[in-house]
Amino acid sequence: MKTVTIVYWQENDGMWLGYLQNYPDYWTQGETLEELRDNLKDILFEIKNGLISQVKTLEEMVI
Repeated sequence: MKTVTIVYWQENDGMWLGYLQNYPDYWTQGETLEELRDNLKDILFEIKNGLISQVKTLEEMVI
């Protein structure tokens, strides 16, 4: 099983917003934290399968 780091928060209206740390340009939302996580999984699937074009990636580099 693979793990990824997500960044998320709850807005004043109760909605959950978040993104995958390695792909900060692709935000999503959910009415619940579980729905947000499902939406983030969908985004990751689409990125990994080439369904989203021109993906910017965040990566650490050793120098």
